[in-house]
Amino acid sequence: MTNFSKEDRNRVVRKPERGQYDKSVIYPIIDEALICHVAFVVDGQPYVIPTLHARDGDDLLLHGASTSRLIEHAGAGNPLCVAITHMDALVLARSIFNHSVNYRSAVLFGRGQLVESPEEKNRALEAFTERLMPGRWYDAREPNAQELKATGVVRMPIDLASAKVRTGSPKDDAEDMGLAVWAGLVPVRTTYGQPIGAPDLQPGTPVPAYLREFLTQRNG
Repeated sequence: MTNFSKEDRNRVVRKPERGQYDKSVIYPIIDEALICHVAFVVDGQPYVIPTLHARDGDDLLLHGASTSRLIEHAGAGNPLCVAITHMDALVLARSIFNHSVNYRSAVLFGRGQLVESPEEKNRALEAFTERLMPGRWYDAREPNAQELKATGVVRMPIDLASAKVRTGSPKDDAEDMGLAVWAGLVPVRTTYGQPIGAPDLQPGTPVPAYLREFLTQRNG
């Protein structure tokens, strides 16, 4: 199945023409982001937690301290709602009312499943590390048994999802087109700075090749 079904939970109501339900649109939004926001309710109190994530096929992986509220609640099979957003440009219109931003967002729904197997947990941590910095898992020390025990991993099969995307120029009203006001787009881009070694780095330790390649790819 390449599309998520359109149901009350994931249906885009405001500006429905911007709504998309195809995995080929939603999954790249997930994969490009480093941080997601996970919403859940405990004893009637809503919480939203920002956290790192990774995708494994049709599943979202989350991790944190094994005793954290998020991991304990999600690992018990409770429902979760996850939001991810990229802002691509400021949209400056001739009128204040028509200002906007170009964005790509995704909202995911599912229930958490606690990952108990040390082997599967280790694979999940590899996925997190490689999402953060490709090549790092094979360079740094892997987690030991105590560190694995202290880390909780939750797998959330993505039951429903939708994306909402705005692209293009300002949409000014006809009566405003003659105003002598600049209108257009201000692109927004994430860039990475030059690596700063730790103060206690052993002398002569080089910046790894995978990090230099990462910076070249991301910064152009």
